[in-house]
Amino acid sequence: MKLFVEHVTTYHYDQPVRGVVQSHRLLPTQCQNQTTHRWQVAVSDGVMGGSFRDGAGDMIQAWSVRGPVDRIEVRVTGEVTTTDQAGVLRGNREIIPPVAWLDETLPTRPDAALKELAAKAESPTALGLAHDLSALVAEAIAYRPGATDAHTTAAEALALGEGVCQDHAHALIACARLRDLPARYVSGYLFTDSDGKPHEAAHAWAEVWIEGLGWVGFDPANACCPDERYIRLGCGMDATHAAPIRGTARGPGSESMEIAVAVAATQQ
Repeated sequence: MKLFVEHVTTYHYDQPVRGVVQSHRLLPTQCQNQTTHRWQVAVSDGVMGGSFRDGAGDMIQAWSVRGPVDRIEVRVTGEVTTTDQAGVLRGNREIIPPVAWLDETLPTRPDAALKELAAKAESPTALGLAHDLSALVAEAIAYRPGATDAHTTAAEALALGEGVCQDHAHALIACARLRDLPARYVSGYLFTDSDGKPHEAAHAWAEVWIEGLGWVGFDPANACCPDERYIRLGCGMDATHAAPIRGTARGPGSESMEIAVAVAATQQ
């Protein structure tokens, strides 16, 4: 499937700041699941800095903006052809060993309820166990936009019984790690045109390491594995680590952010 992406993130400051430094994870993953035809990232009044590929295979690009400035726009446009690999991430070059993805973080720290949920999965195989855990999370946390915020933990979302894709991913990661399955958070885009359900084009899911198969994606929010509707950007231990844009502003002003994302299928 050939997908077109337009992603605009706008930062507003209530008083001009002296400058902004950002780190972007905004380039599609180089893997067999997707082929990038063209991709552009532009930052208003921005200066592109250095870049590097991290141990998980993600390309990290630095940007800086000199102040005084009270508004910054980060605009991403591009076209990607995707293929359905049954959820398996194929051809991604990375050097971090899977065991490193077993460590917990604050958003994925399990409580008694998460431990109880993880214990319900009974499949004798690692792949079956991962599928069971994804289904359990989908059943336990109803998808409801606006029910949680960026700082909600997996334990809090489970106690609430509702959340968004970030909460589903965090909960699945926590449950998988409890069952000794390395797991990580994935950020990207989702083409949502056909099912009529409310979903956000900026999306997140989890990947679980299955010995002999590799990293396999699971999206509890949509009760499926990533297919040709998904564009993968990058991964991390949790949503903060995998954020497409991270940064800091120099100055006393407070920051607000607006995000607009559109994903459309183009003519083959």
